Amino acid sequence: MAIATEPKMKSELAGERFVFWDVGWDGYLSLLKMVENRRVRVTYDRGHVELMAPLPIHERYKSLIGRMIEAITEELDIQAVAVGSTTFHSEELDRGLEPDECYYLASAGRVRDWKRIDLNVDPPPDLAVEVDITGSSLNRLGIYAALGIPEVWRFDGVSMSVLILQQDGTYAPNETSLIFPFLSMSDLVAFLRGYDPNNDTRWGRSFREWARVNLVPQVDNDDVGREEG
Repeated sequence: MAIATEPKMKSELAGERFVFWDVGWDGYLSLLKMVENRRVRVTYDRGHVELMAPLPIHERYKSLIGRMIEAITEELDIQAVAVGSTTFHSEELDRGLEPDECYYLASAGRVRDWKRIDLNVDPPPDLAVEVDITGSSLNRLGIYAALGIPEVWRFDGVSMSVLILQQDGTYAPNETSLIFPFLSMSDLVAFLRGYDPNNDTRWGRSFREWARVNLVPQVDNDDVGREEG
């Protein structure tokens, strides 16, 4: 098993990263157990594993994006189940990763047991969030695609890209989200870049009020997957 430590990136946003080459599926599962309950992101792609300790700014952005999605689904009564950074992997595909955030929306009712999601029988999440401000040695988008996640939001610290899974198994950028077609990504980015560094609570209240004023009226009579009952 070969081990490589990534050199420091030119960007100041360089996290601690280790790459293990040719570890295989069993080695990947062993590494998952070794870092269980630690703040380490594990990416596996056909024999190779990357371990990364996310930077605080990475964790801030992923948390803020998660809060925005949850505020939107709550204000609009859109059915959603958040499963955070759950590990999704498939031995058959020989791939695995933990999204920064991910959500079941339209397919939530098809998951058999929320205690243990099994991609051999359960659908993948409808939406994954990828905060990519330091880069990765492995092709995380290729892993998302192999796992069949239909939509990925990728934020690089400056802009938000909406990536839609195509029939050929690759992602293509789209101007708007297919899940939330009423949502402007530029509005989300404006809130992300203007976050209050010392008060997430005040920032969160501000975003929720914006969603209530700007989103609820325009989709009030539309079918956006509201909960029944």
